Amino acid sequence: MSSRLRQHLPNVITVLRLVLAAAFFAVLNQYRWPESSPTWGTVGIVLFVAAALTDAIDGALARRWQVVSTFGRIMDPFCDKVLVLGAFIYLAGPRFAILTPDGHVVGMATSVAPWMVVVILAREMLVTAIRGVVESSGVAFGAVWSGKLKMFLQSVTIPTVLGVAVHFRTGLDEPAFAARLCDVLVWTTMLVTIWSGLPYITRLRRLQMQKPNADA
Repeated sequence: MSSRLRQHLPNVITVLRLVLAAAFFAVLNQYRWPESSPTWGTVGIVLFVAAALTDAIDGALARRWQVVSTFGRIMDPFCDKVLVLGAFIYLAGPRFAILTPDGHVVGMATSVAPWMVVVILAREMLVTAIRGVVESSGVAFGAVWSGKLKMFLQSVTIPTVLGVAVHFRTGLDEPAFAARLCDVLVWTTMLVTIWSGLPYITRLRRLQMQKPNADA
Protein backbone atom coordinates (compact mmCIF):
# COMPACT_ATOMS: atom_id res chain seq x y z
CA MET A 1 0.00 0.00 0.00
CA SER A 2 1.36 3.40 -0.99
CA SER A 3 2.25 5.98 1.64
CA ARG A 4 -0.21 8.44 0.08
CA LEU A 5 -3.08 5.98 0.46
CA ARG A 6 -2.06 5.26 4.03
CA GLN A 7 -2.05 8.96 4.78
CA HIS A 8 -5.57 9.56 3.51
CA LEU A 9 -7.43 6.28 4.13
CA PRO A 10 -8.14 6.88 7.86
CA ASN A 11 -9.65 10.28 7.04
CA VAL A 12 -11.75 8.77 4.25
CA ILE A 13 -13.11 6.22 6.72
CA THR A 14 -13.89 9.03 9.16
CA VAL A 15 -15.89 10.90 6.53
CA LEU A 16 -17.60 7.63 5.61
CA ARG A 17 -18.95 7.54 9.16
CA LEU A 18 -20.66 10.86 8.52
CA VAL A 19 -22.19 9.49 5.30
CA LEU A 20 -23.43 6.37 7.09
CA ALA A 21 -24.86 8.54 9.86
CA ALA A 22 -26.80 10.58 7.29
CA ALA A 23 -28.15 7.36 5.75
CA PHE A 24 -29.10 6.09 9.23
CA PHE A 25 -31.06 9.27 9.96
CA ALA A 26 -32.76 9.10 6.57
CA VAL A 27 -33.93 5.57 7.31
CA LEU A 28 -35.27 6.48 10.76
CA ASN A 29 -37.03 9.42 9.16
CA GLN A 30 -39.13 6.90 7.22
CA TYR A 31 -40.04 4.87 10.30
CA ARG A 32 -42.95 5.36 12.68
CA TRP A 33 -43.55 2.97 15.56
CA PRO A 34 -45.43 0.64 15.56
CA GLU A 35 -47.08 0.99 12.14
CA SER A 36 -44.01 0.91 9.91
CA SER A 37 -42.37 -2.26 8.65
CA PRO A 38 -39.59 -3.59 10.92
CA THR A 39 -37.40 -3.65 7.82
CA TRP A 40 -36.71 0.07 8.21
CA GLY A 41 -35.50 -0.50 11.74
CA THR A 42 -33.31 -3.43 10.69
CA VAL A 43 -31.69 -1.39 7.92
CA GLY A 44 -31.12 1.41 10.45
CA ILE A 45 -29.40 -0.96 12.84
CA VAL A 46 -27.07 -2.23 10.11
CA LEU A 47 -26.16 1.33 9.12
CA PHE A 48 -25.51 2.39 12.71
CA VAL A 49 -23.34 -0.64 13.48
CA ALA A 50 -21.35 -0.06 10.28
CA ALA A 51 -20.84 3.60 11.21
CA ALA A 52 -19.79 2.68 14.75
CA LEU A 53 -17.24 0.17 13.44
CA THR A 54 -15.57 2.88 11.37
CA ASP A 55 -14.80 4.69 14.63
CA ALA A 56 -12.59 1.80 15.71
CA ILE A 57 -11.02 1.32 12.29
CA ASP A 58 -9.94 4.87 11.41
CA GLY A 59 -8.19 5.57 14.69
CA ALA A 60 -6.46 2.18 14.73
CA LEU A 61 -5.13 2.67 11.20
CA ALA A 62 -3.99 6.24 11.87
CA ARG A 63 -2.02 5.15 14.94
CA ARG A 64 -0.62 2.03 13.30
CA TRP A 65 0.59 3.92 10.23
CA GLN A 66 1.54 7.01 12.25
CA VAL A 67 -0.56 9.32 10.08
CA VAL A 68 -2.59 11.07 12.79
CA SER A 69 -3.65 14.41 11.28
CA THR A 70 -5.28 17.64 12.40
CA PHE A 71 -8.22 16.81 10.14
CA GLY A 72 -8.66 13.47 11.87
CA ARG A 73 -8.36 14.95 15.37
CA ILE A 74 -11.17 17.38 14.54
CA MET A 75 -13.46 15.26 12.39
CA ASP A 76 -13.25 11.99 14.35
CA PRO A 77 -14.95 13.30 17.53
CA PHE A 78 -17.25 15.48 15.43
CA CYS A 79 -18.51 12.49 13.44
CA ASP A 80 -18.89 10.48 16.66
CA LYS A 81 -21.07 13.16 18.21
CA VAL A 82 -23.20 13.60 15.09
CA LEU A 83 -23.85 9.85 14.96
CA VAL A 84 -24.56 9.27 18.65
CA LEU A 85 -26.39 12.49 19.51
CA GLY A 86 -28.43 12.29 16.31
CA ALA A 87 -29.38 8.71 17.11
CA PHE A 88 -30.55 9.61 20.62
CA ILE A 89 -32.55 12.57 19.28
CA TYR A 90 -34.39 10.27 16.88
CA LEU A 91 -34.94 7.59 19.54
CA ALA A 92 -36.49 10.21 21.82
CA GLY A 93 -38.55 11.70 19.01
CA PRO A 94 -42.21 11.40 18.02
CA ARG A 95 -41.54 8.44 15.71
CA PHE A 96 -41.09 6.21 18.76
CA ALA A 97 -43.74 7.77 21.01
CA ILE A 98 -46.26 5.53 22.77
CA LEU A 99 -49.63 7.21 22.35
CA THR A 100 -52.94 6.78 24.12
CA PRO A 101 -56.08 6.43 21.95
CA ASP A 102 -56.68 10.17 22.37
CA GLY A 103 -53.17 11.04 21.17
CA HIS A 104 -51.33 11.74 24.44
CA VAL A 105 -47.71 10.62 24.78
CA VAL A 106 -47.28 8.23 27.72
CA GLY A 107 -43.74 7.01 27.02
CA MET A 108 -41.18 6.04 24.42
CA ALA A 109 -40.86 2.63 22.80
CA THR A 110 -37.09 3.03 23.09
CA SER A 111 -37.19 4.17 26.76
CA VAL A 112 -35.17 7.25 25.72
CA ALA A 113 -36.84 10.38 27.10
CA PRO A 114 -36.15 13.85 25.64
CA TRP A 115 -34.60 15.08 28.90
CA MET A 116 -32.03 12.30 28.66
CA VAL A 117 -30.88 13.66 25.31
CA VAL A 118 -30.46 17.08 26.93
CA VAL A 119 -28.24 15.57 29.65
CA ILE A 120 -26.12 13.66 27.11
CA LEU A 121 -25.76 16.77 24.95
CA ALA A 122 -24.81 18.88 27.98
CA ARG A 123 -22.10 16.39 28.94
CA GLU A 124 -20.62 16.44 25.43
CA MET A 125 -20.68 20.25 25.26
CA LEU A 126 -19.01 20.54 28.67
CA VAL A 127 -16.22 18.08 27.87
CA THR A 128 -15.63 19.69 24.47
CA ALA A 129 -15.41 23.13 26.07
CA ILE A 130 -13.00 21.94 28.77
CA ARG A 131 -10.79 20.18 26.24
CA GLY A 132 -10.74 23.22 23.97
CA VAL A 133 -9.73 25.60 26.76
CA VAL A 134 -7.02 23.31 28.11
CA GLU A 135 -5.50 22.37 24.74
CA SER A 136 -5.51 26.02 23.64
CA SER A 137 -3.02 26.64 26.45
CA GLY A 138 -0.67 24.00 25.02
CA VAL A 139 -1.55 21.14 27.36
CA ALA A 140 -2.50 17.75 25.88
CA PHE A 141 -5.97 16.72 27.00
CA GLY A 142 -6.91 13.47 25.31
CA ALA A 143 -9.80 11.15 26.02
CA VAL A 144 -9.79 9.12 29.23
CA TRP A 145 -10.83 5.49 29.54
CA SER A 146 -14.20 6.41 31.07
CA GLY A 147 -15.01 8.40 27.95
CA LYS A 148 -14.16 5.42 25.77
CA LEU A 149 -16.34 3.19 27.95
CA LYS A 150 -19.16 5.69 27.54
CA MET A 151 -18.83 5.66 23.76
CA PHE A 152 -18.74 1.84 23.68
CA LEU A 153 -21.85 1.57 25.86
CA GLN A 154 -23.73 4.14 23.78
CA SER A 155 -22.78 2.28 20.61
CA VAL A 156 -24.23 -0.93 22.07
CA THR A 157 -27.34 0.63 23.59
CA ILE A 158 -28.54 2.50 20.50
CA PRO A 159 -28.85 -0.46 18.08
CA THR A 160 -30.07 -2.77 20.86
CA VAL A 161 -32.97 -0.59 22.02
CA LEU A 162 -33.80 0.20 18.40
CA GLY A 163 -33.94 -3.51 17.61
CA VAL A 164 -36.06 -4.29 20.67
CA ALA A 165 -38.47 -1.43 19.91
CA VAL A 166 -38.84 -2.41 16.26
CA HIS A 167 -39.12 -6.18 16.64
CA PHE A 168 -40.55 -6.81 20.13
CA ARG A 169 -42.34 -3.73 21.48
CA THR A 170 -45.57 -3.94 19.52
CA GLY A 171 -47.60 -1.92 22.02
CA LEU A 172 -50.03 -4.83 22.46
CA ASP A 173 -49.14 -7.76 24.70
CA GLU A 174 -45.42 -7.13 24.26
CA PRO A 175 -43.05 -9.46 26.15
CA ALA A 176 -42.09 -8.22 29.60
CA PHE A 177 -38.37 -8.38 28.89
CA ALA A 178 -38.63 -5.83 26.07
CA ALA A 179 -39.43 -2.77 28.17
CA ARG A 180 -37.18 -3.97 30.99
CA LEU A 181 -34.17 -4.45 28.71
CA CYS A 182 -34.60 -1.01 27.17
CA ASP A 183 -34.95 0.61 30.58
CA VAL A 184 -31.83 -1.08 31.98
CA LEU A 185 -29.66 -0.26 28.97
CA VAL A 186 -30.80 3.35 28.67
CA TRP A 187 -30.48 4.16 32.37
CA THR A 188 -27.09 2.45 32.61
CA THR A 189 -25.92 4.47 29.61
CA MET A 190 -27.24 7.66 31.20
CA LEU A 191 -25.40 7.06 34.47
CA VAL A 192 -22.14 6.09 32.75
CA THR A 193 -22.39 9.13 30.47
CA ILE A 194 -22.73 11.48 33.45
CA TRP A 195 -19.99 9.69 35.40
CA SER A 196 -17.62 9.74 32.43
CA GLY A 197 -17.64 13.54 32.44
CA LEU A 198 -16.37 13.82 36.01
CA PRO A 199 -12.71 12.90 35.27
CA TYR A 200 -12.48 15.81 32.82
CA ILE A 201 -13.68 18.23 35.48
CA THR A 202 -11.21 16.74 37.97
CA ARG A 203 -8.32 17.03 35.51
CA LEU A 204 -9.23 20.65 34.81
CA ARG A 205 -9.23 21.49 38.52
CA ARG A 206 -5.83 19.82 38.97
CA LEU A 207 -4.38 21.84 36.11
CA GLN A 208 -5.80 25.04 37.57
CA MET A 209 -4.24 24.24 40.94
CA GLN A 210 -0.85 23.51 39.35
CA LYS A 211 -0.79 26.69 37.27
CA PRO A 212 0.07 29.10 40.12
CA ASN A 213 2.92 26.82 41.16
CA ALA A 214 4.24 26.74 37.61
CA ASP A 215 4.07 30.55 37.38
CA ALA A 216 5.94 30.86 40.68
